[in-house]
Amino acid sequence: MSRAARTAVATLAAGALLAPGLAVSDRRGDLEALRSAIEDARQRVAVYEREQRGLLEAIEALDRAADLLHRDVAAARAAADRARRERSRLEAEAGDLAARLAATRRAMRARTVALYRAGELGSLRVLFSADGLPEFLSRVSDLRHLLDRDADLLERARAQAAALETARAEAAAAAERLGEAEAHLSARQSELDAERSRKRAVVARLHADRAGQRAALVELERAARALEETLASFEAGAAGPELPAPDAGFAELHQRLPAPVDAPITRGFGREVDPEFRTETLHSGVVFAAPPGAPVAAVAPGRVRYAGWFRGFGRIAILDHGDGYFSVSGHLDELSVAAGDAVGAGQRIGTVGETGSLAGPRLYFEIRHRGEALDPADWLRPAAAR
Repeated sequence: MSRAARTAVATLAAGALLAPGLAVSDRRGDLEALRSAIEDARQRVAVYEREQRGLLEAIEALDRAADLLHRDVAAARAAADRARRERSRLEAEAGDLAARLAATRRAMRARTVALYRAGELGSLRVLFSADGLPEFLSRVSDLRHLLDRDADLLERARAQAAALETARAEAAAAAERLGEAEAHLSARQSELDAERSRKRAVVARLHADRAGQRAALVELERAARALEETLASFEAGAAGPELPAPDAGFAELHQRLPAPVDAPITRGFGREVDPEFRTETLHSGVVFAAPPGAPVAAVAPGRVRYAGWFRGFGRIAILDHGDGYFSVSGHLDELSVAAGDAVGAGQRIGTVGETGSLAGPRLYFEIRHRGEALDPADWLRPAAAR
């Protein structure tokens, strides 16, 4: 991956997404970063198709670009929802102000009619028809109150009219922001669909190309060895600062572990001979045929030793269960944990996706003990008891 693309991925993955509301310069920079990531993915695909190498790099680049677009789509959808709620609130406020203004104007009309009926000398007749000075002063006070009320009505009408004009302008601006947010959402969703289609096209061409399939098997075996070496480094303590010890007792859970996802196993553990190429592949884990977005849980208490991208497996979570036992969950869409987190049995660690997968949404799952791959199906409790 080029330096520009790595910068783009790091910037966006840190949360600098194209959410409406950012400064124009920030949004422009984020858009350029996203475009850089997409361009890098296309270049990786071009190299793979031209040279028949680097399949897993191309798939990872496509997955990363799609992931950034997916996050941007989520941010754009949230911004559109906020703009929609804001527009509704402002329109309701404008409606309430219009109703208040109408009530004030009705009151002003009633006073105008009353003054018209009284005539020009009506107030004087009221005053000078008083019986004595006390009543005269009382009527002067009443007239003063009426004049004050009329002045209040006039001032209230002016203020309400100004407020209504402001509310309508704000509602119009909110409607415009909503339109921009929905347009942004539509554009990003179209790009996301295009990136996912590009990955499906690459995989489809792979299945139709025998030479490409043989090369892919070699790359997948290399990725499996890299994962094995990473797990060995964790066990040897070469992966950074020591983490707090997780709960012990994993060995006692043999044949009693809950499944990491509610789905059947469709590819088992062990050696598999390809019927076409007669090549032998060792599967160090199993594959669950789970739908995208399905929650993935920790099968036992432990510590997260790794949570992120791993070539050939997409997004993965590696849990340390103590006494040399590790579990690996791969092809995840979302990660709910980070390295160093303590997790309990059954706690959600992510969701099923197709990152790094050449066969659509699925969950790849491994269990290892001191470097040895164990058959997860032998550790899970019987299906009838799940």
